[in-house]
Amino acid sequence: MATILEKVICVTCPKGCTLEVTLEGDTIIKVENGCKRGHEYVHQELTDPRRMVASSVQVKGGLHPLLPVYTSAPFPKARIQELLSALRQVEVNTPVKMDDIVLRNALGTGIDIHASRDVKEEAITS
Repeated sequence: MATILEKVICVTCPKGCTLEVTLEGDTIIKVENGCKRGHEYVHQELTDPRRMVASSVQVKGGLHPLLPVYTSAPFPKARIQELLSALRQVEVNTPVKMDDIVLRNALGTGIDIHASRDVKEEAITS
């Protein structure tokens, strides 16, 4: 197997250290530079990259047609498009309070989708 040197910029703090990672195949052999948090970041990023996701879902009977939502934890990067497709099918009823769970256990990951704001019912005028 060939040894590969890869450079990864750590984003766990504002310093943005450049970490030099030595790989053999998919195995991390050595990480140079950075702190303990940076080394943990590299292992996560190279083995199971995850991202926080923010999007919106439709609202039925609300003052606004869309509700901004976010994931409760970083979501597997490879499944983000699948999550966004699933969120396009979600429609919530009003009223909605900020941090209400809009979708539990999204795609079986154990990660919930939360409301990012309150949405009141649309006022009915006669």
